[in-house]
This record gives sequence, structure tokens and C-alpha cells, in this order.
Amino acid sequence: MTVVGSARPVKHSLTLRGHRTSVSLEPEFWDEFRRIAKARDQTLNGLAIEIDEARGDVGLASAIRVFVLNTLKDHSA
Repeated sequence: MTVVGSARPVKHSLTLRGHRTSVSLEPEFWDEFRRIAKARDQTLNGLAIEIDEARGDVGLASAIRVFVLNTLKDHSA
């Protein structure tokens, strides 16, 4: 069994509706999040705003991870 995601989370700043926020994600999640944004012809900040608006009580980093996971699952089915 290969251990995936063994790297420590990396913090990056995002701007959501004019407000800066920091999000910590593992490098693999940042890579996929960027790939998904590019495939959707969106900026990273634009996609983060969409996720932020739909996340409810969940933290932004967790919401991004779940979004990335669900997107990958949808494309593998």
C-alpha cells in the first residue's frame, strides 16, 4: 500500500470578494484544485468563491478538499 498525501499542508492566500484569506492544503490538493479551475476556465479565486458560497458551516479548506474529491469521483465514473 502506497502512502499518498504524506506531504505537509502548504498555506496559500486566496482573495474572496475582496478579502484575503489563507488556506492550507496538501500539495496534491493544490495541484488538483488548480487543474480543475483551469479545466473550468476559472481562476483559482473564482472557483474558491463558488465553493465558499456553498460550504455552509464547513471550513473552507475542508470544503475545497471535498470539492476536489467529488470532482475526481465524478470524472472517474
